Amino acid sequence: MKREAFKMFLKPGCEAEYQKRHAALWPEMRALLSKNGVFDYSIYWDKETNILFAFQKTEGDGGSQDLGGLEIVQKWWAYMADIMIVNPDNSPVSIPLKEVFHMD
Repeated sequence: MKREAFKMFLKPGCEAEYQKRHAALWPEMRALLSKNGVFDYSIYWDKETNILFAFQKTEGDGGSQDLGGLEIVQKWWAYMADIMIVNPDNSPVSIPLKEVFHMD
């Protein structure tokens, strides 16, 4: 099991829409994440900076950040692109964060 964290960037004024879209996460996205070993996945919003902090646990070799080649993920990116800071391929600008402390 691995723990992974990364940050992404929400456009100003889009927090309610972001939360609404994730509350209705497509079942096929949820199944894809689970099938690929992603679990205990949370995203937090920093109101002052519009930074989204994501944390997930993964089993296996990859995580959610490794699924970008799949059609359903690309559709999700396109769906979210209007409310997030994204790369030219619509993937969210995402910066991995190094773990510097963990306590069980």
